[in-house]
Amino acid sequence: MRVTWWLTRSPWRSFLVLFLLSFAIRGFFLTKVSERYVLPHARWETMAIATSLVQTGEFANPYMLPTGPTAHLPPLVPGILALIWGVFGMGLAGGYAGWLFTITVQSTLNGLLPWLGGRLGVGKGPGVLAGIVGALWVVWPGHGEALTAVLLALMLVAFLRRWMRGIGSTVGSLLLGLAIGAALHVQPVLVLVAAGCMAFEVWWSPDRRKWARSAVMALGIVLACAPWGVRNHVTFHEVFFIRSNLGLELRMGNHEGAAAAMDVMDRREEFLHPRTHEAEARAVQELGEVEYMRRARGEALEWIGAHPGTFVSLTAQRFVYFWAGPLYAPLYGALSVTLTLLAALGAVRTLPKLAVPQRAALLIPLATYPLVYYVVAYMPRYRVPLDWILLLLAAAAVWSWIESPAPAREARPAGS
Repeated sequence: MRVTWWLTRSPWRSFLVLFLLSFAIRGFFLTKVSERYVLPHARWETMAIATSLVQTGEFANPYMLPTGPTAHLPPLVPGILALIWGVFGMGLAGGYAGWLFTITVQSTLNGLLPWLGGRLGVGKGPGVLAGIVGALWVVWPGHGEALTAVLLALMLVAFLRRWMRGIGSTVGSLLLGLAIGAALHVQPVLVLVAAGCMAFEVWWSPDRRKWARSAVMALGIVLACAPWGVRNHVTFHEVFFIRSNLGLELRMGNHEGAAAAMDVMDRREEFLHPRTHEAEARAVQELGEVEYMRRARGEALEWIGAHPGTFVSLTAQRFVYFWAGPLYAPLYGALSVTLTLLAALGAVRTLPKLAVPQRAALLIPLATYPLVYYVVAYMPRYRVPLDWILLLLAAAAVWSWIESPAPAREARPAGS
């Protein structure tokens, strides 16, 4: 308790201690990672695009075979990785620099948890506990989930400030919209959270300027997304929202013999993806990426229409996996279930004490962010951007037990 109190006295102190703890733990485990996985490579889509950027200057070739320009992933994470590799080279130095960037982002999130706990009303004490657990809970790089988590946290704090102190100026609304639009180039699914927050603002705020401010914010989002949208239109002669691959993801999760989890299908080697199947990569070469994705979407929707009961069953299973974790991996699943149950208990104890805007800031992302992931094949990394919220709520439950005084024992009569 004394250590926690000492950490909560200064946000900079708590940030620095938790950041260094998180960084040190991840740095130690990084020394145990095989150099094969540290060296820059093109085995996964993010790294493949980054390699193409370094070697050819093109945002291209995410699959097994060269397929040309792509919009399979949003641009910022591959772009950052390519910049790092361009500076440090494509050898071990560049590989370690890329890993250290991800570790730095993860450690930054853990360091921010006491501050976020205070801002969101959960409390700085629970934030410290959440930061300690987050530092110990090591998650390795994916497709930018850690950066998505940081951007989500900052977006929620910005919205909460508007809700608690007034919706702000026209310039402030425009800047927030631009920032949200930039964040969508890391993870487009954040648009669902932004839409939920904007809808709450219009409903909650008594300010008569709220509609105009929301329109300005939406304009900022559009302006931030316009350059990448123009690039995609010029490149593919199509208009779509940042990424092209929704049809492929939908088909991988919804086809004859599909399992709810990608890991299960991966072991059976039955899902068709141009990253792992040469025939699919050749189809992208022949059809073009956008047409390939359109056909994949059509196949998925046709199958869903013909098998509505199976689709509902798969969706229900994916819902369970998202919140209970990969039950096919017992240890990871047990940890995820424990976190979710503690978070639910923390929510029951904490939310009634919070102001309505604080409740909205915690609940809107939990309700909106997972929606896409209920209809595509489950992967454990999908929940990482929300785990910090669950950690805060779970820590609030544990903190309430720590703070609750032990029941006083009844005095016993002398001589009894």
